Amino acid sequence: MNLLAFDTSTEYCSLALQKGDEVYAFDINAGQTHSQIILPQIQALLGEAKLSLSDLQGIAFGAGPGSFTGVRIAAGIAQGLGFGANLPVVDICTLLALAESSGASKVIACLDARMGEVYHAAYEKTQNTWQTILAPGLYKPAEVPSVSGEGWVGAGSGWQAYTEQLSLVYATQLQGVQPEVLPTASAILALATPIIASGHAKSAAEAMPIYIRNRVALKTVEREQGLKL
Repeated sequence: MNLLAFDTSTEYCSLALQKGDEVYAFDINAGQTHSQIILPQIQALLGEAKLSLSDLQGIAFGAGPGSFTGVRIAAGIAQGLGFGANLPVVDICTLLALAESSGASKVIACLDARMGEVYHAAYEKTQNTWQTILAPGLYKPAEVPSVSGEGWVGAGSGWQAYTEQLSLVYATQLQGVQPEVLPTASAILALATPIIASGHAKSAAEAMPIYIRNRVALKTVEREQGLKL
């Protein structure tokens, strides 16, 4: 199966292209330049693999939550390429992609949502399938919901920004923390492959971002304070 996956929900621009059993990947700290980088790099990966869009069986993208601009870019690119090549699309939650990227089987995924909040979810993998223990939500770090049991791994930028607050909530339940883990395109590819193979992908028109936070803009005073969404 030939599949393309990408994520622009964080400061990183992450791409992965599967050609049969081979995977071609590209990851770079893009800052605010995702829109300039992503299409040329998709073309470069296709060229490296000697594939065209018409050779693909599907497209997967990180739908969010994450940067508002970033998730809109990913959804827009997925829609455009999906329409243009008549390909099915799979939207993958970035928090689930974090869990997959961590390599752990019990994951409390947290992304820094700015403005003193985190995007949060908890997942457990059993028989190679992820189960949602806590659905994605937006919380103050000290108010994240509790989980049962031990052996949990904290993954994502939220653990870097709010280590103390999150660790206090989960105390002895944590086996470790991986604040550097990102929702990579390779993880999105792995999660999307069985969905596309089973015929449960969506049409390009259904490629929509997952926002969670309803606010899409900052007030003037918040921008002046240097805050970001």
